Order: sequence, then structure tokens, then C-alpha cells
Amino acid sequence: MPDQTEFPLVFESLKSILKPYAKAMTIKQDTENAFYLDAPYSEKWKKDLYFGSVHIKKNYVSFYFMPVYMHPDLLKNISPELKKQMQGKSCFNFKKIEKPLFEELHQLTKQGFERFMKENYS
Repeated sequence: MPDQTEFPLVFESLKSILKPYAKAMTIKQDTENAFYLDAPYSEKWKKDLYFGSVHIKKNYVSFYFMPVYMHPDLLKNISPELKKQMQGKSCFNFKKIEKPLFEELHQLTKQGFERFMKENYS
């Protein structure tokens, strides 16, 4: 079992990547171990769209980011190191703070937000 003492710091770092987008979203959950954002109602999809979330799990902290699921081409330029953190099509798992990867994830989130909003709300 991994050392979970760093998980709250990892969580806060990953949450800080999503939090700036909360102004344009609905915060569905904001607790000490979960932060969850829904995008506004989409006329195109006829529902609120899940945008992303961060969760402290048993063995890692997960960063879920739906724009890369809806637009997988966003992942074509990510580093092999960030790719190794992926589980499934839209989840990145971390056990410790990894500043270069978090910065890359920050840039990916910015690109994903712009694309997500343009293609789902234009």
C-alpha cells in the first residue's frame, strides 16, 4: 500500500488545476477528498456535461478530465511520462506531487476547456 500522507497535498495541487474553471461551471462536490465540476447545460447534448474531478482514492489521487475522452486528439502531444499516469481514456493517477507533469496537465486542461466549450456550446 502506498504512503498516503502526501495524498492531501497531491489532491490540493490537482484541484488547483481545475478550480479556475469553476467560474464557468457548477461545483457538484467540494470536500476534503473530492472536487467535481459539471459544465453548463448543453443544448447540443440536452444535459449538463461532466467536465472533470479530482478524488483521493485508496492507492492514488485521480484526476478525471472528460474533454480528453470527447476529443482524444488532445492527447496526441502529451509526454510519455504523463501518458504513463493514465488509466482508461480520461483518468490520470498520481501518488505524489510531480510538478512537471502537473504543469503539463495544467496546459492540457486549458486546451481541453477551450475545445470543450467551443464544440459543446457554440
